[in-house]
Amino acid sequence: MTSSLEVGNSQQKDLPQKDGSGKVTEISAIDNEVTYFENVKQGSSNSTYSLESDHHAASNTRFRRFIDSFKKAEGPQPGSLDHDVLAGDSDIEGKPRTEPEKDDDARELKKTIKPRHVVMISLGTGIGTGMLVGNGTSLANSGPAGLVIGYAIMGSCIYCIIQATGELAVLYTKLTGGFNAYPSMLIDPAFGFAVAWVYCIQWLCVCPLELVTASMTIKYWTTKVDPDVFVVIFYCLILCINVLGGAAGYAEAEFFFNSFKILMLTGFFILGIVVICGGAGNDGYIGTRLWHNPGSFRGDKPVDRFKGVVSTLVNAAFAFGMSEFLGVTASEQSNPRKAIPSAAKKMLYRIICIYLGSVTIVGFLVPYDSDQLLGSSGAATKASPYVLAISLHGVRVVPHFINAVILLSVLSVGNSAFYSSSRQLLSLSQLGYAPSFLNYVDRNGRPLKAYCVSALVGVIAFCATSPKEDQVFVWLLAISGLSQLFTWFSICLSHLRFRRAMRVQGRSMGEVGFKSQVGIYGSLYSCVMMVLILIAQFWTALVPVGEGKPDVQAFFENYLAMPIFIVLYFGFKIWKKDWRLFIRAEDIDLVSHREIFDEELLKQEDEEYRRKLRDGPMWRRVYDFWC
Repeated sequence: MTSSLEVGNSQQKDLPQKDGSGKVTEISAIDNEVTYFENVKQGSSNSTYSLESDHHAASNTRFRRFIDSFKKAEGPQPGSLDHDVLAGDSDIEGKPRTEPEKDDDARELKKTIKPRHVVMISLGTGIGTGMLVGNGTSLANSGPAGLVIGYAIMGSCIYCIIQATGELAVLYTKLTGGFNAYPSMLIDPAFGFAVAWVYCIQWLCVCPLELVTASMTIKYWTTKVDPDVFVVIFYCLILCINVLGGAAGYAEAEFFFNSFKILMLTGFFILGIVVICGGAGNDGYIGTRLWHNPGSFRGDKPVDRFKGVVSTLVNAAFAFGMSEFLGVTASEQSNPRKAIPSAAKKMLYRIICIYLGSVTIVGFLVPYDSDQLLGSSGAATKASPYVLAISLHGVRVVPHFINAVILLSVLSVGNSAFYSSSRQLLSLSQLGYAPSFLNYVDRNGRPLKAYCVSALVGVIAFCATSPKEDQVFVWLLAISGLSQLFTWFSICLSHLRFRRAMRVQGRSMGEVGFKSQVGIYGSLYSCVMMVLILIAQFWTALVPVGEGKPDVQAFFENYLAMPIFIVLYFGFKIWKKDWRLFIRAEDIDLVSHREIFDEELLKQEDEEYRRKLRDGPMWRRVYDFWC
């Protein structure tokens, strides 16, 4: 029979005790430590076995945690757009809504993108094929003056578009997919369906397009190695960044890539001006020589010059692509109300300095009739106009650095395209516009099944070893370029419809966390310009620059996205038997998935912030005004 003292002692071992310092410890833990040190002192084999076991257990734990991270996240995503919010009080099928559906497959994306990532994404993301390589085609078709005019027109539209995107993105931060879901709620479900799918197809095509471009970029150094070798390397790199790193990995990679882009363009500005002034290279003072011979515009007739400018607009749209990307990342930003307005403001510097400034310098340094430009009729090696701007004038070594950064830029856009296309597929699935199996988000916030689809489409890039590589590039670019115009038009029209609904329903704009600085007039201007550009592009696609008769192949190479959009739009109308042209302003749902800000609280925050600026140093006021 066990005595009460023995029972008490046995129980006391498991009770917390206080040592001399008053710290609470466990008797069992102390016993374990004593035993451990005794084993170490005696050099027993048990201690070695224990250390190996602990290390093995830790390794197993890390590996198990990594494997478990790919499992489906638990809990519904509060910001997913269910079918029942697309048409006010009825679902997408037209049935009355009773209570919100709970989609167990909809999960929440992680808010791991920080303000510094958003700023760098807004400045550098999208600087890739369209600008650094595709500008060769634009320069060959329009001449240097036509190139600058085309970028100036598109740049003015982009600033208004980004302002509209910023206003809506701050309001709908809980809505995964961002601006792809705006038209379905604010304009018309069929229009939203068509625009969302065209945008998704665009970025599904951009990823292999960038990989093909990367293989073409490396040909500047060597043509002996099979291009598919480099495609495999870059393809695996993009997969690793997104699959292993998720949104955080994408953001850090973009921060790294975009930093090099900005540094390269800064150096290009300085060196380009020096070469133009005759301070470097073999050609002495260049000045405006190339604007007189071969000329500032391509073509002898005014109609050909006008066509050249119009043909530049779509390439400029592709080059400005991803400017709206801060709307895609809104649901994964830690502080969108702070980050998005700042990024939208910095877009103005990107338009003026990065785009307009760089294409102007290229126009001064590269003749538009060079047979080395992409899109020219010559058989010479097709190099980036930014590389030609330096190499044609005898400057050595530097072109290799520029080409290396161009390669990083191309990979950056490919990385962003993979990230964007997977999020678009997830958004389409949550909207009910794509198969439900794509609506899978793991515990680390990665849309894994959407990743698989994007990776599968990316295999198209392995055509890089084919002699038809240039044709594949042209067709992928045909799908990508025009699609951007539909997306921008839908953003501005959604902004106009939102403002109209707010006015009709008597809601105060004080509920809005960020207001577009150009208001509804900027969105209206951009909508009109997008329509005019689509009409003008139809003309130039049907009758290309320098030709007097229609060319069917050239038409589809430049206007392929329009037939796709029309089929998707009317296909949805027929499928759903929903023939309304738009959702009436009084029927638009202004509550679901929207961040409704407290007007008085916003006024207090803004007043406090202005007081801090007023009482603070001058440099802070200057920084706030410009940044």
